[in-house]
Amino acid sequence: MRLEEGGRVLVIDPGSFSDLPAALEGADAVLVTHEHADHIDADVVLEWLAGADGVLLHGPSPVVDALRGHPLGPAVERRLRTLGPGERFEAAGFDVLAQGGQHALIHPHIPLVANLGYVVDGVLYHPGDSFIVPDAPGIRILLVPLHAPWSKLAEVLDFVVAVRAGLAVPIHDGLLNERGLALADAHVGRIAARYGLGFRRLEPGEVLEV
Repeated sequence: MRLEEGGRVLVIDPGSFSDLPAALEGADAVLVTHEHADHIDADVVLEWLAGADGVLLHGPSPVVDALRGHPLGPAVERRLRTLGPGERFEAAGFDVLAQGGQHALIHPHIPLVANLGYVVDGVLYHPGDSFIVPDAPGIRILLVPLHAPWSKLAEVLDFVVAVRAGLAVPIHDGLLNERGLALADAHVGRIAARYGLGFRRLEPGEVLEV
């Protein structure tokens, strides 16, 4: 996900399912929600960051620690920033508030990892891999994880209703084929409409003006 305003670009979760390095082109700052490869492709991101002077990358401590320990990490160590829940900071000119702290449970035998959601400019919320309802009123756009090994559709629907953003935009659906996407979109769109909320899918490269 790329957020752009006034010539500044903020990128969230440039992972292995993303179109890299195109997604990072021209970025002024990067936010990472957690350490899983589909949310940060460390090899590509660190190589890009080494050639992107002045760009800062923000994330929870396990993400930053892993990047510092990477062979390419020492070259960019001073531009890696560790975050915790409740921290407010500026990234690429955007006001960002970190939320949550823990990845949703996948299975009791699979270790939990740290996960931060991000409220951007008080109006857009990216929860990472969690259904944590943000401690921030006035969310207008919710980036909703549509499908994951850790979720079921009922939880997705409850999350959309609980956040009550005017518009829900699906993310995190790379494991679904076209039939699965259509089914999930139909369910979420119908329930969102019941509560007077919008739902819109963005195709790769498509732009939404806020």
